[in-house]
Amino acid sequence: MDFLRSIVLGLLQGLTEFLPISSSAHLAIFPKFFGWQDPGAAYTAVVQIGTELAVVLYFWRDIWAIGSGWVRGLFSAEARRAPEWRMGWFVIIGSLPIVLIGLALEDLIDSEFRNLWVIGTTLIVLGIVLGIAERVGRNARPIEDLTWGHAVLLGLAQAAAVVPGVSRSGATISMGLFLGYERAAATRYAFLLAIPAVVGAGVYKLKDIPGGDNAYGWGPTLVGTVVAFAVGMAVIHWLLKYVSTRSYAPFVVYRIALGALVLILLGASAMTADIAIAG
Repeated sequence: MDFLRSIVLGLLQGLTEFLPISSSAHLAIFPKFFGWQDPGAAYTAVVQIGTELAVVLYFWRDIWAIGSGWVRGLFSAEARRAPEWRMGWFVIIGSLPIVLIGLALEDLIDSEFRNLWVIGTTLIVLGIVLGIAERVGRNARPIEDLTWGHAVLLGLAQAAAVVPGVSRSGATISMGLFLGYERAAATRYAFLLAIPAVVGAGVYKLKDIPGGDNAYGWGPTLVGTVVAFAVGMAVIHWLLKYVSTRSYAPFVVYRIALGALVLILLGASAMTADIAIAG
């Protein structure tokens, strides 16, 4: 049964990681709907490695160009004039906030932040933020216009995703739209910026898989990770084509609707409990 549940959760992870609807929220919400045990923060972090490996494979040319260009820039003044050198630093600087905040708030991330009241609320709030960003964003700047200040702001936006329900891609894309970047450019940068954070968090949480904050053992967790990788590859390809011509409005509606449903069900459950106690 653990393998079947992990396959379902891996499928869910692959479908939701790159969409601005929060994969970690879905991995916390849907087990509750099915009456399953919360898979835990460790499972969530590790299975996300699968979707990030999909990003690495899909963008390997970009990653190789940025990585090799950054390394060359360490030894060559001429190479430091290339855009790859700057982009390498942008990814490094943009990754620091979520690393520092994630380590500082690790205990909260593993416990209080996984509260469904928190998740339902953040789904709605960030859905509204994404909707506003979609409406007011100029959708004009290419990724080549990225600046040091904007890299920091985008990194801070990504760091908000330590709270399930925020969504790394959703927060980063929203900030990119507010700063005037093209929808496709903001999405592409969000994917690249997530790689160090997600892979780093997953590797860090490997220690908690056996007997730690994880409802499954190594076998089911690895199966879920493989499923997430396969599904994630398809979703990346679809999303980049989608955002080049269409808006994020459907995801805004979905986030708000799901968040409202979660809060309504929680409220109804609490009311039923109160009635039972009073009776």
